Amino acid sequence: MTPSDLASAALIPAIIVVTLGYFVTCAIWPFKACRACHGEGKFRSPFLRSFRLCTACKATGLRLRAGRKAYNALRRLARANRRR
Repeated sequence: MTPSDLASAALIPAIIVVTLGYFVTCAIWPFKACRACHGEGKFRSPFLRSFRLCTACKATGLRLRAGRKAYNALRRLARANRRR
């Protein structure tokens, strides 16, 4: 066995563990903090005491994870195919 074969053999289980970990994360915590407002749901003015609501997350401070969006789309597709 060459060193590149050993590296490939170690890399495949690592990728599988990371992927399964992400799926578990999407199942337990489907939402993440909004990147635009850092999870606050609003933007504060630097000089005034006013703020405006975040349009990216609709002022919730939360965004749906990409993996959860894919899972929801697959569920909708399966549900639509069952009805036919």
